Amino acid sequence: MPKPLSRVLLTGFDAFGGESINPSWEAVSALHGARIAGHRVITRQLPTSFARAPRVLCAALRELDPAAVICVGQAGGRAQISLERVAINVCDARIADNDGAWPREQPVIADGPDAYFSRLPLQACLSALHAAAIPAEISNSAGTYVCNKVMYVLLHALRARRALHAGFVHIPFVPAQVLERHGTPSLALEHSVAALRVIVAATLDPSAA
Repeated sequence: MPKPLSRVLLTGFDAFGGESINPSWEAVSALHGARIAGHRVITRQLPTSFARAPRVLCAALRELDPAAVICVGQAGGRAQISLERVAINVCDARIADNDGAWPREQPVIADGPDAYFSRLPLQACLSALHAAAIPAEISNSAGTYVCNKVMYVLLHALRARRALHAGFVHIPFVPAQVLERHGTPSLALEHSVAALRVIVAATLDPSAA
């Protein structure tokens, strides 16, 4: 019987802030079951909730024991794929989450470190994205909303597993979300899907370790 493939966990969020879709989940779910670099992609949807998203994420980590984890979120207003460098120990919401919670200047984890740095091979991912003609950048701010909390909790949960690649990626709006937002950038969903495929492959490349 063939040995099961190692798994890569990709997560995206449900819609929030009055939107009917969240491109992070649309892009991530398109890769569910895909085989990339000898690994199987498994996806999970996280609620846009300060309280619930970490619980769903940590349950998935326990269930799947993945070889790598890439969490993905929507960053409306950005024009490029954003490879996040750092998560900070602050929740400071601009709008309420999907549960109506609106934390201001609260820690993600009391007495936790001020920040965690991404454990994705950011430069290798960026080079691979540019080689594929996909607009991308390394971002130095994941914000202070649920995305930042998920990135922080992810890296905190995996702090003892230093060899495991883990991090966060933001993707722009899709065109359908900006029809009434003149001048707001967007990126076609198929380009975001392609970008995630490139990021997963670059992350799993042994030379990127």
